[in-house]
Amino acid sequence: IKAIDKLDPEKRRSNVNRDLKALGLATIGSGFAGGLNVVTVIARSSVNVNNGATNRSANFSHAVFLILFIGLFSTQLTRIPLPALMAILVYTGYKLASPDIVKKIFSIGKEQLIIFFVTLIVTLKIGLITGITVGVITTFIIHIVINKSIGLFARNLLKPNVLMFKEDSGNYYVSVKHFCSFLNYFKLKEKLDAIPEDREVIIDFSLCEFVDHTVMENLNNYQELFAKRGGNFEVIGLDLHGTDSGHPFALRRILPIPGLLKNLTKRQITIEKLAEDFSLNYEASNDRNVKFLEDFVFFRTKQIDHIYNKLSNKKGTINLFDIEFSEGEFIAKEIVRTTMLHIELSKPIPTFTLDREGFLERIYSFAGFKDVPIENHSDFSYRFYLLGEDKTAIQKFFTDDLVHFFESNPYYHVESNGHSLLVFSKERLASVKEIKGLFDFGKRLKQTVS
Repeated sequence: IKAIDKLDPEKRRSNVNRDLKALGLATIGSGFAGGLNVVTVIARSSVNVNNGATNRSANFSHAVFLILFIGLFSTQLTRIPLPALMAILVYTGYKLASPDIVKKIFSIGKEQLIIFFVTLIVTLKIGLITGITVGVITTFIIHIVINKSIGLFARNLLKPNVLMFKEDSGNYYVSVKHFCSFLNYFKLKEKLDAIPEDREVIIDFSLCEFVDHTVMENLNNYQELFAKRGGNFEVIGLDLHGTDSGHPFALRRILPIPGLLKNLTKRQITIEKLAEDFSLNYEASNDRNVKFLEDFVFFRTKQIDHIYNKLSNKKGTINLFDIEFSEGEFIAKEIVRTTMLHIELSKPIPTFTLDREGFLERIYSFAGFKDVPIENHSDFSYRFYLLGEDKTAIQKFFTDDLVHFFESNPYYHVESNGHSLLVFSKERLASVKEIKGLFDFGKRLKQTVS
């Protein structure tokens, strides 16, 4: 079914449930008539597509032709030499387990080769159903060994681990927690199938400890599907997950020491290419030198662990990075990973915090936190919440040009500590598209402030 979706010239998505129901009913009917089980065959559909087929009538016509051929020329079929049929089966079997296939599986990961050979040997020695069952059990055991914990799966298997919501910008954001493997992939698939293919989608695995090969391969198929339909499908949050292979389908697990990464993720490779195109410096490794962030009010009650995926200009005055910090302690402790921009200024400015005006900001006013009004800019004061101690200095700093700059750009949280600015949009990792927008915003903001 997945292969046919790739071949479909109209880029449609198959209804898997309907197709499986049809196969089941057809197999039942075939069994009552003394026939074999009914299975889908890629060869037939591939030939149909290559000859201009666009709908199910092609398969129906093919079935009618076979019925007529068997009814009219059944005696001719008995004249086909059995060794010829055996040769076809041997050749087909060789293609399914050829050295190239084995090499391809090994490139994904050593554990995939073990799963492949265990499934193959048991299938040949005992039978198909037993082989598949043993293959599934072997996969699960290998996942437990890799994670060195059965608790990760036992505790979280039945928990809802996928959260999806539509952001203000119209993007769909999907967050995955705990683990995502063949055991619970259907939960993620259910959410993804509900999203139109022409939309922007961000899949965040920053809270997920383990992602297996099945999930990675299926996500790649979604990326191709959304790209063909004019949408954008981006996976983030895997930059701290380790893998033994550089293959994009390799399984990934969070490392106990997040500094031993061997292979870059697709997002990191894209950021690296972005740095080359715009003559920027890029460092994927972790950096625990975060003293330059401690003066900001945002981090006053938060514990910063490290920054990574640092993107900076030649002078080092504009730095964009992913950051990991924690809120709360003990059982209330929560790990947060997000993308921020730090701008070093050449002259002192007043300290302030600028955010989008919302319900919580209006509540703050009742608690004594007064919004700093900017004269002759009532629309700015209505749309933005500006907070700071030196009211006069802030009003002088927010010139007409700076006010117009904020009014004509997307909303960002902007904070000043007196000599530098901290800018970010959401408390999550940014997609590559959002990284471009944030860095461009920071460059233009620095020019406006300077």
